[in-house]
Amino acid sequence: MHRTARLLSAILVATCAAWESSARAQPLGVELHNTMMPAAGAMGGASIARPQELLSALNGNPATLTNFDGSQFQFAGGWAYANFDLTQTGNVVVPGITPFTANSGAPGAAIGNIGLNRRTNLLGFDANFAFGLISNAGAAVDFRSVPESNGTSSNLLILELMSGFGVQLTDRLSVGTNLALGTAFFDGPFVGNSAMVSAYGLRNTVGVQYELTDATSAGFYWQSKQNYHFEDAVSLQLFNGTFTPTFDVRMDLPSNLGWGIANRRLLDGNLLLAFDVVYKQWSNADLFRAVYRDQWALQFGSQYRINRLRLRAGYVYARSPLKDVTDVTIGGIAPPGGIPAVSYLQATLAAPNQNRISAGIGLVDVLPGFDLDLFAGGMFSESAATGPFTSVRVDSYYLGGGATYRFGRNGVRASN
Repeated sequence: MHRTARLLSAILVATCAAWESSARAQPLGVELHNTMMPAAGAMGGASIARPQELLSALNGNPATLTNFDGSQFQFAGGWAYANFDLTQTGNVVVPGITPFTANSGAPGAAIGNIGLNRRTNLLGFDANFAFGLISNAGAAVDFRSVPESNGTSSNLLILELMSGFGVQLTDRLSVGTNLALGTAFFDGPFVGNSAMVSAYGLRNTVGVQYELTDATSAGFYWQSKQNYHFEDAVSLQLFNGTFTPTFDVRMDLPSNLGWGIANRRLLDGNLLLAFDVVYKQWSNADLFRAVYRDQWALQFGSQYRINRLRLRAGYVYARSPLKDVTDVTIGGIAPPGGIPAVSYLQATLAAPNQNRISAGIGLVDVLPGFDLDLFAGGMFSESAATGPFTSVRVDSYYLGGGATYRFGRNGVRASN
């Protein structure tokens, strides 16, 4: 038992260290959802109605935790890289910034997730308890090597310490909830004197899974906002070269709604087709509501089973969250330069990509009770103007894998 505790502690430390650098992977806005999970990541993130791994159930619709019997431990890791080009043509948009075109120098990011699940009997009902450390959000740009940018850079990463609970109320109906304590590290996107500041926030998700037929599952979840308050985060540079006193920055991750349906009837039950809809309410989130509009994402995933082999593919259409800026404040701060300045800051948070693809494979029982999954994908190149003087072009790709260990004979992988 002591060896297991030491192993889990080492994995936690390694996962946190992997987030030392951060870059856009395959996010919706800045949130990853399940797009970097071992199986869901290969299926376009589709996982609300019938996830194929523990981590996607814990981080998505917690009611689906009841799909996993026995005890399981899962570790997943990935690497993501984004090409991010920014063009600035205005001379007086933000103090100290003159026209430039450059590629962001932010490095690729190592992203890790771990989770543990246990099935038990609670008052006569089958119930699941799960715990995990989840990489939830991340974005970074770095133009500090470009003198004309006046040190423009931005870095956001959020890790969630999460616990989840699911209970099967009837043969067809399950409900669940999770609670996440987020640790956020934030630097930017303001131009001035700043440092990476940390803050903490709570978030809750409640979900339902219902078996419409023996082959068709439906799922729904609601996720609350997550509030962060970064104290003394930035001192802004003024047009006369002086700096303001330090300001606090307020930032929220939005409330989210998710619906999903999955069917596994075709090809003698070997083909799983999944379709998810995610609605992100950026309009109720501090900081982001100044630069993002509410966003729809449609996620399509498929999995074909050949004995112990799983072949997966996915496609995502996500409406660009970028909006026409009308606010002169962002995160409770009014930067010098007004709306054009907010539009420039919007560019450092831009994720305009609407089309993404993914694919992967899974191998069940590579060793007794041990499964292996591999995935890869990317966002097609997309350009967008953020105001009259600023534009961006973004594309990205990612790859990774995960390992699942099922303890004892009762550790059963969810089937498609």
